Parts: sequence; structure tokens; C-alpha cells
Amino acid sequence: MSMFKRLRDLTMSNINAIIDKAEDPIKMTDQYIRDMQEDLEDAEKAVAQQIAIEKKFKQLFEEQEALVKKREEQAHTAARAQNMDLARRALEEKKAAEVKMAEYKTSYDQNKASADNLRGKLDEMRKQLTQMKNKRETLVARYNAAKAQTEINKALNGFSSDTASAGMKRMEEKMMQMEAQAEASNEMSSKGKSLDEEFEKLGKDQAVEDELAALMKQYENKN
Repeated sequence: MSMFKRLRDLTMSNINAIIDKAEDPIKMTDQYIRDMQEDLEDAEKAVAQQIAIEKKFKQLFEEQEALVKKREEQAHTAARAQNMDLARRALEEKKAAEVKMAEYKTSYDQNKASADNLRGKLDEMRKQLTQMKNKRETLVARYNAAKAQTEINKALNGFSSDTASAGMKRMEEKMMQMEAQAEASNEMSSKGKSLDEEFEKLGKDQAVEDELAALMKQYENKN
């Protein structure tokens, strides 16, 4: 049946080949899952219809089977009552019911075989859909890992040890320049003291020297 064409055509190897060529394997996989889901729904409807036909012929067969048994019992009842005409009629309807029963049995067997075949294909479609969904989860994980690795590689390609070393050297040079500027600023600050500040400092230094000389003189006579 045409509705099972995709089941025959889309083997897992074919799907793998298509995914390998796809620009976006996740979107392609999702599309195939949707397609398979739609095919599965169509197949389920077809199988349901076939099962309904199977059950109908089974019902007709069982009805004729029951009628054959009933007419046979009635023929025996009529024969015991020595009613040949009634027994004959019962046997005639029994024969007609047997013919119909055989026809319905053949149709039932054929449709049951067809329904069983479709059930098997339906189960296979369900398995393939489950496999595809499971494969999608693995594919997503691999896709994200590959994408992350690509981004990392791009970052590493743009960042080399030479670049880092050159950058660090520039920072060291800049720091040395700042320290030199700070030292020069300090010297300029010292040189910029006023004349009064210089004399004040000189007076403070002389006062210390005078106090030290007096202290030493106190202990000269004691030695």
C-alpha cells in the first residue's frame, strides 16, 4: 500500500545519509520525525479499517456457522417427527448456509492475514519512529558538543601565547612608566620646597644636634 512506501524507503541507513548531508541536522531530523508521525497516523487508520473488515467477515462466518448447526438440529427434529418436507427444507437451508459459511471463512482468513500483515508493518513503523526520536536526542547532544568545540577552536585561533606575551609585556612597560612618573613627581615635590621651609628644617636639625651635644657632655665628667 502507498501509505507504507516511506516505511520501505526510509531505512535507518538512508536517514543517516540524509542527516550527514543536511545543513541543519536537527531541523532535518525533526522534519523526518513529523513525516513519519503523519505516516504512522495514516497507517493506523488503514489498519483499523482492515481490522473492521476482518471482524465483519468473522461475524458473518460465525452467523452462518451457527445457522448450519441450527438447521441440522432442526432437520433431525423434523425427521424424528416423520415430517420429511420440513426435514428437507431444513437440510436445503443448511446446505445454502454451508456454502455461505465457506465463502465467509475464506474472506475472513484472507482479510485476517492482510490485517496481521498490516499490524506487523505498523509495529515496525512505531519501532522506527521510536528509534528516530532516540537518535534525535543523541544527535542533538553531538550537534551541541560539535558546535561548542567549534566556538572554542575559533576563540583559541584568535588568542595565541605570543599575543598574551606581547600584551603582558606592554602592561609591564606601562607600569614601569607609571612608577618612573611617580618617582619624578616626588623629586619635583622635594625640589619645590620654599626657602622658609628649608631654613625651618635646618633649625630643627640644629636643635637636635645641640641637645645631643649637651647630653654627651653630661657624661664626660663621669667617665
